Amino acid sequence: MSLRALLASANNALVVKEKVSVDYGVTRILAENQDRPVKFVDLNGFEAVGNLFSTRASIASALGIEKEELLGKMLRANDHPRPTAEIKNPEFRDKVVEDYDLKDLPIPKFYPRDGGRYLTAGVAIAEFEGKRNLSFHRLMLLDKDRFAIRLVPRHLFTMWKAEAAKGKDLPVAFCVGVLPEVLLAAATSTDYGKDELEIASALKYECSGSPLEVAKLKGGMHVPAHSEFVIEGRLTQEMVDEGPFVDITGTYDDVRRQPVFKVDRVYMRRDPIFHIVLPGGLEHYLLMGLPREPMIFRTVGQAVPRVHAVRLTEGGCCWLHGIVSITKNKEGDGMNAIMAAFTGHPSMKMVTVVDVDIDINDDRQVEWAVATRFQAERGLLVVNNAAGSSLDPSASGTTSKIGIDATKPLGENGFDRAELP
Repeated sequence: MSLRALLASANNALVVKEKVSVDYGVTRILAENQDRPVKFVDLNGFEAVGNLFSTRASIASALGIEKEELLGKMLRANDHPRPTAEIKNPEFRDKVVEDYDLKDLPIPKFYPRDGGRYLTAGVAIAEFEGKRNLSFHRLMLLDKDRFAIRLVPRHLFTMWKAEAAKGKDLPVAFCVGVLPEVLLAAATSTDYGKDELEIASALKYECSGSPLEVAKLKGGMHVPAHSEFVIEGRLTQEMVDEGPFVDITGTYDDVRRQPVFKVDRVYMRRDPIFHIVLPGGLEHYLLMGLPREPMIFRTVGQAVPRVHAVRLTEGGCCWLHGIVSITKNKEGDGMNAIMAAFTGHPSMKMVTVVDVDIDINDDRQVEWAVATRFQAERGLLVVNNAAGSSLDPSASGTTSKIGIDATKPLGENGFDRAELP
């Protein structure tokens, strides 16, 4: 389901009809209404939406599936990418402007200490030497045709450095207002050279039986055809200060020297809708964390035969804390599951392993399992001086990780909850 179709079908959406400022106007409204979509009718003259994917149920509904199906379908899409389908006349070509002032876009400044106005829901697409990459990157607005990009040293960074060695800029397009399949694929960690756009196509096929549609830009790159906005340009070798920025933990990320993204042209649909992700909000949590759960599931499944479910918790920003449900075959499976979970998501700093009778989506049940089935002398794993997440403000270079085995001892009585008559 497209962004606009999803918004039209949302019967609980909050519609903000009055004009809203791009300077701090959206932040409190989004923060106080994270359980429902918020539509801004006039944000710098544009329509905009936030909190569209702030629950697992809303993401599943947008895909046309039940939330219990999310993990399995994402796993299969990751394992079996599918080709995209090209169309010739995408609606994002309704308006194409090569001399556009980016300051006219509905890009908000969220918090007083932010380095500037930030585009937070942009999916970057780049093609280099036969490889295509899809990834999330925040963009800090600099002036009429330039952004500063936060470029972590992963695949897009690798492409940019390789082109820089040749003295060239790297062509990149940022798409805003895309299908949920594209958002989830963009946040998926894959091997370099694996095409996340084909993972998005596979996920769409898994959910609706049809491939992802793409269309070609003037520069020759293929992008999702149902984008509301496409911003086409180049990653240059010019470096500027980027930040501060409130990241997923709700705390300020560091200021760093980062590359400049120089914009060549802007495409947009007729009456386009601009997607905004509130930094440190539930939508940020889920779009960043949910695609990591299949990776954890897979690595734990290689260590323990019966894995039932994985969840990165909202209390841990869907990034730093996780829960894994297993059925043990032997003692020690819980501890093996802990170590495998840290392998599947190295940024995680605490994981709790529970039995299948515990609903991992119910925090009370998980805490009950820890209270009644866990003893630190046999079920606690502490790993010091490990590489963790740069987003964790408590970490200093390295981090300490904690694993809690809250599974029942095999063959012992007294650990089962009483059943209702």
